Amino acid sequence: MAESIDTGTQDLLAELDGAVLTLTLNRPQARNAMSGEMNQALGQQLAAAELDPRVRCVVLTGAGPGFCAGGDVKGMNERNAGPGGGPSIDEAIATQRVNQRATAGKLFKMPKPTIAALPGAAAGAGLSLALACDLRIMARTAFLTTAFAKVGLAGDYGGTYFLSQLVGSAKARELYFLSERVSADEALRLGLANWVVEPDELAAKTREIAQRLAAGPAVCFRYMKENLNRAMAGEVDECLDLEATHHVHSSRTADHKEAAAAFVEKREPTFTGR
Repeated sequence: MAESIDTGTQDLLAELDGAVLTLTLNRPQARNAMSGEMNQALGQQLAAAELDPRVRCVVLTGAGPGFCAGGDVKGMNERNAGPGGGPSIDEAIATQRVNQRATAGKLFKMPKPTIAALPGAAAGAGLSLALACDLRIMARTAFLTTAFAKVGLAGDYGGTYFLSQLVGSAKARELYFLSERVSADEALRLGLANWVVEPDELAAKTREIAQRLAAGPAVCFRYMKENLNRAMAGEVDECLDLEATHHVHSSRTADHKEAAAAFVEKREPTFTGR
């Protein structure tokens, strides 16, 4: 039975269903644009999920027809038009760095599989959050856009890093400079999406993939994800050495022994995450 988790704000909903934690960005009236409360709660929930043995897969999605429009541009305009006296530039940078590492950084680095399920548009920092996840499932009507150039911002939440890694530097520059929309089918072709489904199939497909991952070998996935992350910028011998260490460690797990026995016995293994 699914368990609702109090996040401290209605801007983020959290539900634990079996070993799958679903975090829903919940400002549909603003296309799930980020708020301070949403960001703080998201960072807190991700930090808790990383250490919670009950959680073996994290899904990030949006309420209503959108995924996340990124920063709240309307709120930015109101702040720009208001009186000064806010935080200094150094304080603002420090806060931004902490927020980014706690959210996009945590989705990318936490030792558990993360999935972004996109019912609709992912723009700006919303796109960055989606790209920070290990896998992306898009409704066919959804689209991606960096959007930053259109509002005179350089970009945040790791989007330049994640996009460059996924599509290469030249294409990432095109998408950042021109801020054009990328359809779901084009995202699939570029490797930005792993699956594209009809809108009414998104929840079922997300549940299918999340449950498969949650039922998988958790220790193996932890090492595998670190290997893959290090390989994105690591030197080849460093990657080879890390793979050797993690492969031997995972060969000593109960999950590996169960999988080997299941292979011989011609049955499906039952993983326990140990």
